[in-house]
Amino acid sequence: MSPPEHHVGGARLVPLPERALWLPEAALLLVADAHIGKAQSFRRLGVPVPEATTAGTLARLDAALARCAGVQGIVFLGDLLHAARGRSAETLATVARWRERHPALALTLVRGNHDGHAGDPPADWRVACVDEPWTAPGLPGLALAHHPDVPAGAARPYVLAGHIHPAVVLGGRAHQRLRLPCFHFGPAVGVLPAFGEFTGMHVLPRGPQDRVFACTDDAVVALPPP
Repeated sequence: MSPPEHHVGGARLVPLPERALWLPEAALLLVADAHIGKAQSFRRLGVPVPEATTAGTLARLDAALARCAGVQGIVFLGDLLHAARGRSAETLATVARWRERHPALALTLVRGNHDGHAGDPPADWRVACVDEPWTAPGLPGLALAHHPDVPAGAARPYVLAGHIHPAVVLGGRAHQRLRLPCFHFGPAVGVLPAFGEFTGMHVLPRGPQDRVFACTDDAVVALPPP
């Protein structure tokens, strides 16, 4: 069965189970809120949290790349790094080794609020850093951002962003409910789910014009209107 699609800003968008967004015609993969180094940040504060979350995040990124033929670049929609205290030598080296396996990929970071505190990625990651909103080459109808803000002006591009970590709750009775990350596309702004391994989720209200795609471990499900 073909994955569901959504069309905005003159672009075809394919939500992936890995919680990345594939733009086939632009050969771009969009990823929001990777929060690399978040678990390390918490461990340095004495909070017991899972190990190897960076490796898990990168493994899922590899799975998304394998799913999409002809990927030429990845755009990170903010919060690539979680905090300055998460920039451990081990974390930075893990990502650097991943980068060495993908030398031809063009990587771009649209800076988010956490990036302002964590700083730009190390030079050996070879990530171009830009401020939001950013228009990628060949995508004039889209504004790529971290914060899901509606731009001013009459001819407004459609915004793709992160920051909120959207989720949806499925099911009826409380003990049968399932909380899943989701892609939430409104009339003017689309919000991607958090990509990182160690991130929370926030359930958004759904309007009649919204399109929502829930992510399971191996599929994306288009939900009916509320």
